[in-house]
Amino acid sequence: MFRIFFVLTGFGLAVAGGVTTIMYLNLLTTGYTFFEYVSFIFTRVECYLLFIGMMMVSFAIYAPRRKE
Repeated sequence: MFRIFFVLTGFGLAVAGGVTTIMYLNLLTTGYTFFEYVSFIFTRVECYLLFIGMMMVSFAIYAPRRKE
């Protein structure tokens, strides 16, 4: 149950962060360079959700199981 919770929560966070990161790609059409876009992404907290979510999912999948 613990692993399923982490997978679903991590997946939700990763989707929210990924959508936000893709949404900010519109800045490239307004004249931002790629390096300005990347520096802007690193200053936004909601874009970190993508990395946090991916780490939660990988922890839930690859963490060793307890033997009872």
